[in-house]
Amino acid sequence: MYARRRHLYFAMMGTCIGLFVLAWAVVRIWSVPVAVGMCVVAMVIPPLAAMVANRRGPEDRWWDDPSGDPKSDEWWDELDGKKRRQ
Repeated sequence: MYARRRHLYFAMMGTCIGLFVLAWAVVRIWSVPVAVGMCVVAMVIPPLAAMVANRRGPEDRWWDDPSGDPKSDEWWDELDGKKRRQ
């Protein structure tokens, strides 16, 4: 799942860069307002790409992974009401 999110992120960012380059290298020759509109669309893509890349799926078990510190893990398990397996 991580690879799919990463590929989608890079595709979105590549589209963003492509829109900027295309807008000011080619489209501005015919229409500056269209080039500006393309840049506005490209401006919206990076925050969306960051949200896509950092989204967690239901199969991502990041919230209950042990931290590696036995005392901290025991403390968090006590707060969560879980019994630790020995």
